[in-house]
Amino acid sequence: MGEDNGSAFYKRVFENNRKWIAAKKAVNKDYFSLLAQGQKPEILYIGCSDSRATAEELMGAAPGEVFVHRNIANLVGSADLNALSVVEYAIGALHVKRVVVCGHYGCGGVKAAMEAKDLGLINPWLRQIRDVYRLHRAELDAITDLAARYRRLVELNVEEQCINVIKTAILQKSWLRNGTPTVHGWVFDMHTGELVDLHFDFPGKLEEIREIYDLGPGH
Repeated sequence: MGEDNGSAFYKRVFENNRKWIAAKKAVNKDYFSLLAQGQKPEILYIGCSDSRATAEELMGAAPGEVFVHRNIANLVGSADLNALSVVEYAIGALHVKRVVVCGHYGCGGVKAAMEAKDLGLINPWLRQIRDVYRLHRAELDAITDLAARYRRLVELNVEEQCINVIKTAILQKSWLRNGTPTVHGWVFDMHTGELVDLHFDFPGKLEEIREIYDLGPGH
């Protein structure tokens, strides 16, 4: 019985790694010594785990330039210690200048949240997206074309996750102290390869959110 594609790819991974090492050293023999000295990324990127929506590649970023966190549908939940720990470390220890939440059109998690189905363990996770739908139901229900509604929910989900980043203590404290980081919302369009900037109103949303979630300068 022949090897399936998954098995063949797995075996090829380590050969690809050796070729990658050789290519990097051919350009700079000290590449890995420099890489091992530490990281100072400019951006925290929070994206979807979808295998087609890679982070560094779609930005053309080099190792060390972007701190990356990915999960299903690029969520920043208030009870997700993984995502919140990433935000805390990126802002508090790495001092990133920008936090980017990047969704993508065609997101399977967002699509699943639009459907009335019991999906087992993933239900609580998708509930966070359904909460986004509930918050923006009037706008979304007014969109009769289902494909357009789906795309708009992807965008609104990104914006709500940006707001969730603003709610965190570390973001508010860093902004009061340093004026950084700023928060941005993007969507990756797989049909064109384009990164779409949603022009998230960070100053406006920060002011709006702090009226309720303000931790004060002493916190």
